[in-house]
Amino acid sequence: MELRPEEKAWFEAEGEKLAFKGTPYYLALASESEALRRQVVPRSAELEFLDSESPDPLSEEIHSPLPRMVHRYRNRIALLLTDSCALHCRHCFRRSFTGKNHRNLTTSECEQVIDYVNSHPEVQEILITGGDPLTLSTGYLRDILGRFRGGLTNQNIIFRMATRVPAVLPDRIDQELLDLLKENHPLWMVIQFNHPDELTHDSRSALKRIREAGIPMVNQSVLLSGINDDSDILAALFQQLLAEGVKPYYLFQGDLARGTSHFRAPLERGWKIMDELRLKVSGLALPTYAVDLPGGGGKIPLSRSLLVEEREEGYVFKNSEESKELYIYPREDR
Repeated sequence: MELRPEEKAWFEAEGEKLAFKGTPYYLALASESEALRRQVVPRSAELEFLDSESPDPLSEEIHSPLPRMVHRYRNRIALLLTDSCALHCRHCFRRSFTGKNHRNLTTSECEQVIDYVNSHPEVQEILITGGDPLTLSTGYLRDILGRFRGGLTNQNIIFRMATRVPAVLPDRIDQELLDLLKENHPLWMVIQFNHPDELTHDSRSALKRIREAGIPMVNQSVLLSGINDDSDILAALFQQLLAEGVKPYYLFQGDLARGTSHFRAPLERGWKIMDELRLKVSGLALPTYAVDLPGGGGKIPLSRSLLVEEREEGYVFKNSEESKELYIYPREDR
């Protein structure tokens, strides 16, 4: 792959950056697809930081009562098992953590989380994320999941395994891994496909193996300017995912992570796309358009009913119908 000037500029620039990382499989696809290339090959636009952007756009740090555990929503926690990914998505919102050579979650940290969950019976779900947990060995995952299943008082707690692996490293989905995941029911796999070009013979085969193992899957796409901000592209993606047994779950508005402004589509564009999608796909294939509000407001559906007003600096939202707290998502019309 011959680098373009804006790509070379990123590699030559000094300073702290989310390192470049890809898989041979995905890079081969990216050499033929502009939409995939822009997701994996960094460009100089990543070196531009806006005042509205943050190293911690979801305010996870202030909601972390334990190392590597985020408890922002009452009934679920997120567990950052590793900072390793098979591929560094250039739109990554957790770029201050990803690929920074942090150690994996330790046994003692795991036990602390188990004690925490047992003392918080309101917790009903554990999101296993990172990084990408499926970049870890099956043996490590077996140990961690076994500790949870053996130590949790509530044996009906649902695991959600967040991963990009089916799209970027489909061969990782082998029988040993699937057997382990099946043993830890109830478990859902939360995957990320952003473009129809990612649905290849290999990735479809991986999805088929997951589906036939009886593991339910939902997909979280990110709305990416110049990549998939088109209702025809998204309609094709969601319809094809549905045919593979994957429920389109969320279409996320871009988070305010540093250096990602070139990926964020204006909210008005997102609303227009959703209006068009409702005429092109069934409700089963239609995800919820959502955003994580800046300042720790949490995830909300981007419903106009939660839009309080539009100001010159941005859109003012509340995070529930009853809330008196207001949060501003900056205006970035382009």
